[in-house]
Formats: sequence, structure tokens, C-alpha cells
Amino acid sequence: MKYCSSCGGSVSKKIPEGDNRPRYICEICATVHYENPKVVVGSIPIWEDKILLCKRAIEPRKGFWTLPAGFLENRETVEEGAIRETEEEANAKIRIVGLQCVYSIPHISQIYMFFLADLVDGNFSVSSESEEVRLFSADEIPWDELAFLSVSYALRRYVDSPIKNTLHLGSTRDRKDPPKKS
Repeated sequence: MKYCSSCGGSVSKKIPEGDNRPRYICEICATVHYENPKVVVGSIPIWEDKILLCKRAIEPRKGFWTLPAGFLENRETVEEGAIRETEEEANAKIRIVGLQCVYSIPHISQIYMFFLADLVDGNFSVSSESEEVRLFSADEIPWDELAFLSVSYALRRYVDSPIKNTLHLGSTRDRKDPPKKS
């Protein structure tokens, strides 16, 4: 960082008073610029005991399989982000069932949240971000062709969970949607 996003002044890296680590501080307006981890949200969409995966049409890791996921946007709940990412990557509508896993990858400053979800109507298709979208049973998952270790971890947590089948059984009409923004 070279310039302040508040006033355009030059910044320098130093420890602000009362803090314990170096931050970029504007030399003109004294704004402290905090750098915080990015939150990645995604879903594990289920239809008839199969998991929806997307083959990436974009870099990084173009041509490899992934779960629908991406960076959370400002003013968006984590559930809304997972729903949006699934729509963007798989043209699929989901209903969030519950949080499947949360984990951190500190060396790249990212926090991951994957939600177990029901595909609402079983419809999905390719998008500008996915060259192929397909349902896989647990024993068909292309483990060696997964794009990211983070996706492998989330899928492994789901597949190895002894309670996974009880999470998404039943009618989706009986579930409540996540709270809406006011």
C-alpha cells in the first residue's frame, strides 16, 4: 500500500499507539488501514444423495472440480453469499440446511465457511465460471481432480460425517429460509 484510500496521502507502516502490530497509517489524515482476512463462503449442494460439483472455467485451477464458493461481498450474510455463489457458478437454487464446516487458512489470510444445502429443484447448468456442472455420489468424487485443498477438506468432512444423511432428509418446504436483510 502506498496511498491512503481516505485522502490520497502517503502511508507508512508502523505500530499505532495502543496496538501490537505494524499497520499502514496515513501521514496526512492519520487513518489506520487494517488488513483483515477474507471470508470465503460456499455450499455443498445435495440432490438425491449426490453432491453438485463444478469444473472451473476460470483460473486459478481451470479444468479442476470444486464446490460452488467464493469471496463474501460487503453487506451480505454468509448464507446469502453461499446462495449467490451457487447461483453464479452452477445456475442452481439452494436452500441452506446448516453450517457444515468452518476453518482458517492463516498463511493466505482466509476463513472458509461451507454450508450443507439442498438443491431446490434439481436444476443446474454451466456458467461463465464453470465449464461443467455435475452430480457425484460420494464414491464418484474425483478426489485427484479437485481444484483446492480447501474443497477437499470440506468434502471429506461431509463424506466422512456419520450424521450427514440426517441433515438433508425430508421436505425442503419444512425448513426456514435464512433471515433476510432489513
